[in-house]
Amino acid sequence: MSKICEITGKKAVTGNRVSHSNIKTKRRFYPNLQMKKFYIPEEDMWVTLKVSAAGMRTINKKGIMACLNNSIEKGIIKF
Repeated sequence: MSKICEITGKKAVTGNRVSHSNIKTKRRFYPNLQMKKFYIPEEDMWVTLKVSAAGMRTINKKGIMACLNNSIEKGIIKF
């Protein structure tokens, strides 16, 4: 599986590692991803998602079903 949040769609971005002598080399910034189990009461089932810390906050705010439906509409999660 790739390093992409299944709720927000966050993925790795590129940037520069800058040394003390100002030499720039390419590096990657990865999102803070966690494997987390969520309970969906409407379906009476557990689902495991790879979500970022910001994705967990979004789920706490909007609810798991609203976030899953939004991810499906955006095309982040495919069925």
